[in-house]
Amino acid sequence: MTPAADDPRTRAALTGYQAGAVRWLAGGLIAVVLGVLLAAAAVTIARDSGRQLPLAGLLVVSLVFVGAVAAVAGAGALLRYHRWWRALRTVPWQTGVLRVAGPAVLAFEPEGYDELDPTADPVRLRLTSTAVWRTRAVQQLHDAVVRAAPVGQREWVLTADGVPTVYGARRVARR
Repeated sequence: MTPAADDPRTRAALTGYQAGAVRWLAGGLIAVVLGVLLAAAAVTIARDSGRQLPLAGLLVVSLVFVGAVAAVAGAGALLRYHRWWRALRTVPWQTGVLRVAGPAVLAFEPEGYDELDPTADPVRLRLTSTAVWRTRAVQQLHDAVVRAAPVGQREWVLTADGVPTVYGARRVARR
């Protein structure tokens, strides 16, 4: 049993995911800092010249709010990256076919899965990302052979050859 984290493709995919998380975190922090600097500049200009800058307040609030949201999203992605990295150091990849039933509804059929066997069930997953581009990228993997690994009690990570990142999904109970 070779841990998934020992695969160079896995390291590259996780590095891509980490880079995206760092970009979101850094971009959010930069936006917050710019918002604070703009607020200080607007206050200084208003105090020294007595002239107010139109829309400066709206721009400051927008920069700080959007920046804070982006920074939180980036920090969450970094935490997820570390959690996935730790888990992938202990579990191997399982290869199988990915079936896409909707925008975020997936079924992973591990190697050896027999759809005619009434006792066999695929791993039913729901994509955790809400980003449209990530959802579409996973939808393009319909009927493709992918690698998947459980990284928690209900969480799975999947990737495929030629895919520069990993995708998170939550296991859903069968109804």
